Amino acid sequence: MKISFVVAVYHNEGALVKTYEKIRSVFSTQLVDDEYEIVFVDDGSKDGSLQEVLSLRKHDTRVKVITFTRNFGQMAAMLAGFKEATGDAVINISADLQDPVELIPQMVEKWHEGSEIVICYRTDRSDSLLAKLFSRLAYGVLRISLPQIPPGGFDFVLMDRKVMDAFNAIDVRHRFFQGDLLWTGYRTSFIPYIRLKRTIGKSQYNFGKKLKNFLDGVLDASYLPIRFISLVGVITSALGVLYSLSIVFSWWRGETPFSGWAPIMIAILLVGGLIMVMLGVIGEYVWRINEEVRKRPNYVVRDKFL
Repeated sequence: MKISFVVAVYHNEGALVKTYEKIRSVFSTQLVDDEYEIVFVDDGSKDGSLQEVLSLRKHDTRVKVITFTRNFGQMAAMLAGFKEATGDAVINISADLQDPVELIPQMVEKWHEGSEIVICYRTDRSDSLLAKLFSRLAYGVLRISLPQIPPGGFDFVLMDRKVMDAFNAIDVRHRFFQGDLLWTGYRTSFIPYIRLKRTIGKSQYNFGKKLKNFLDGVLDASYLPIRFISLVGVITSALGVLYSLSIVFSWWRGETPFSGWAPIMIAILLVGGLIMVMLGVIGEYVWRINEEVRKRPNYVVRDKFL
């Protein structure tokens, strides 16, 4: 069997050779009967990452390289790699050595046993307290409407060829990898692991990119925002009706329901704030609809070395 590895690359100089060597070592010592290929996708790196993977390709034709014209994001790099992968199974793995390569034989074994998707999910991560807190909050919200997502999320995953073909057939601009993959409904098994601490380089996955990925998950793979708006609207309307009845009742008894303008201002600011939040959420949906109508590609390829 042939197993493809897709590695999204962005400012990973110094880690790519080690990633390659670890993967090669697994196949030379444990998966000796299987073939492999590694598809590196350079997402507009400004360091020496591209030169590093091109150097690997000179010595091993099983290494494939795709380069973008600029930085389009990790999801775009993964999509490009998935479309070029030719293996019977495809493994998405990070370029920064934070995903334990030692789990690959176990993933392949579960695949041979009948699992069509093998997910290695994070039970803990060697990150800062703030990063861990954001991760817990984000996945806590996502799991309200997508309960099958593991609490710590995942990126390190094996997909059978038919799963890969189904995933590649989804033609939308804003993709949420975890939601789209689980949506396919194929037989899935899970392997827990602790995400390792990055030892080479600095992570380029900043708060803005994390927030974008979170919004993609909430808005594109979840009905939660629309349901939330509807629920808040119903509650606000109900409270408004009750308050109106109390005013009518007070007027009927000849009482003034309130004195001064403070209650009016509070009500106006509260309802106005809710309306602005709702318009913002609806605006996000309208913008994404506009992006889909424009049909721009998720990435632009500069060169392919296949």
